[in-house]
Amino acid sequence: MLKIKLQRIGKKGQPQYRIVVREDRVKQGGKSVAEIGYYNPLTNPGTFNIDKKAYAEWMSKGARPTDTIRKLATPKSK
Repeated sequence: MLKIKLQRIGKKGQPQYRIVVREDRVKQGGKSVAEIGYYNPLTNPGTFNIDKKAYAEWMSKGARPTDTIRKLATPKSK
């Protein structure tokens, strides 16, 4: 099954993440099918950028987002 996940990149103590589509059984740093965005939690507020078109396309193909991606991708109401 395909999952939309965060892939950690960056130096020790300075995490940054790529938003990738990959099989759920592939190891954490393994090969991904597609890269559709990025997330930088160190900026204030955190920088989250995702290609909405690609996200919707992968969701229609059956990819499931992880809980973290689901929370980040939903618009925040103030």
